[in-house]
Amino acid sequence: MLDKKRKLVLAAIAFLSICALAIFGSKHLEQPNALVWYSIVPPLFAVTCAIATNRLMFSLGLAVVAGIVLSSVKSQPASIWMWVPSVFNHTYSVGKSVADSFNLLIILFIVLILSTISVVIVSGGIQGIINWLTRFAKGPRSTQFVTVLMGFAVFIDDYANTMIVGSSMRPATDHQRISRAKLAFLVDSTTAPIAGLAVVSTWIGYEVGLFTDVANSIGIQRDGYSMFFDALGFRFYCMMTIIFVIANAVSGVDYGPMRKAQLLARKSGAVDSGEARSKSSRVFTKLKHSPSAIIHPLAALVPIGTLFGVMFIGFWIDGGGRGSILSLSDWRNALSNANNVKILSIASGSSFLLAIVCAKLFSRINLSEIGVAIRSGLKGSLLPTTILVLAWGLKAVCDQLSTGGFLAAAVEGVLSPLWFPALLFIAASVTSFATGTSWGTMAILIPTAIPVAFSLDGNVYGLTTMISLGAVLDGSIFGDHCSPISDTTIMSSIASDCEPIHHVHTQLPYSLTVAGLALICGYIPAALGVSSYVAIGVAAALIVLLFYIVGKIGDRQQLA
Repeated sequence: MLDKKRKLVLAAIAFLSICALAIFGSKHLEQPNALVWYSIVPPLFAVTCAIATNRLMFSLGLAVVAGIVLSSVKSQPASIWMWVPSVFNHTYSVGKSVADSFNLLIILFIVLILSTISVVIVSGGIQGIINWLTRFAKGPRSTQFVTVLMGFAVFIDDYANTMIVGSSMRPATDHQRISRAKLAFLVDSTTAPIAGLAVVSTWIGYEVGLFTDVANSIGIQRDGYSMFFDALGFRFYCMMTIIFVIANAVSGVDYGPMRKAQLLARKSGAVDSGEARSKSSRVFTKLKHSPSAIIHPLAALVPIGTLFGVMFIGFWIDGGGRGSILSLSDWRNALSNANNVKILSIASGSSFLLAIVCAKLFSRINLSEIGVAIRSGLKGSLLPTTILVLAWGLKAVCDQLSTGGFLAAAVEGVLSPLWFPALLFIAASVTSFATGTSWGTMAILIPTAIPVAFSLDGNVYGLTTMISLGAVLDGSIFGDHCSPISDTTIMSSIASDCEPIHHVHTQLPYSLTVAGLALICGYIPAALGVSSYVAIGVAAALIVLLFYIVGKIGDRQQLA
């Protein structure tokens, strides 16, 4: 492990080197006033400082301040006396962006869902589920596999996935001496990759909307849903991540920093791995079910079931669902029109109220214990919401500086049909990693990069365009997967009680492995005309071979 001084030096070198590359790359831009090299400074500083110092909120806060100052520089105030009003205006703009209704509803959802989780823990509902799951989760491997299956089951939304699966499975993984870092990886790897692929989810409406807009703008005679299914075969990172996480769970083999965390957990029971000790949701590790509680799984299943029921009904009604409730196309239309975060908030509120009722009805605990649980949930929600607010502030200053536009333009000059999808995957990954948002990256690159791919196809809807659609979506998810400032990364860490930086540190080698396979076995061969089924089959064989070899090496090291 690198000491602090070396980490700071390496972070400074990386920061300055990337800035130098950005300055060099900005010389060929056609809009030097609209797209400036220093637009990468806030997210780059946030990432490098967070990795070097392990202080995420401090890094995010400084990055937001730097972004506000640089936004004022970009606006070029007429005189020195105009600097203060300019900074104030940009600060107000960032605050207004952060406090929009979408973000406030996400915060409400987090507060309510964490309060619900606290109540079902104290009531013994979670313990009842764990007692039932132990029939299937009899060892570390089966417990990991059950965690993965739960991630697949909660496919409707990535936010709901992280909070439900991470919090529900944490007692079981702790019991089996599985590190919190491993739990966070299993949770994070079954959030966006699942929701992004699901034909019925809160993601598809957003993706289809972007596809429809770009199709209309460049004259593609195809609807957004059809384009989504055209791109589905080229979602190499998401599909390979699913294969990877299943193989990892079934084999029980780990490598890199994750192996170190797992060995420590197995040998000593220190599932928090020392440095992984979470300051964010430590309140939940102190929560135990009440000694007077009657352990009953319905105390948790009813509130969680209500959460899903209200979500499905709400999406259908709010989205103006027509036709058959069993029709996928009718569901896609409803999800496209529904106010998804509003429904999530209503669902979490309903779940919270029912959790209180079930705690009294099934578990028979008193109101004072329920009150303690609610206060613990509210306390536990303070830090994740603070981090999310700072992350949204960073996104707001990136929007002011056109960070995504600069990164997209920097790679737009490479126009080879063979390499373009692979480079687009990398560009989307870098943009998403730097900005911490997959949806924002999609919104930036689909309107700007897909027309380039369309022109490379000779202005017809061809192979390069379809692969590029998949490359943008998956690159956005890969970068978001690796970014310490991503909301899903933070929420996966919170739900799993793992420090966000440690989660990124242990997950990164796995994500890079899958991304490398997606490039080498996926995007480059696909551009040459190789079937995506062949590409995914080869990648799956290599993943299985990787864990077999790593397992053999690990066995030899233990015997030595």
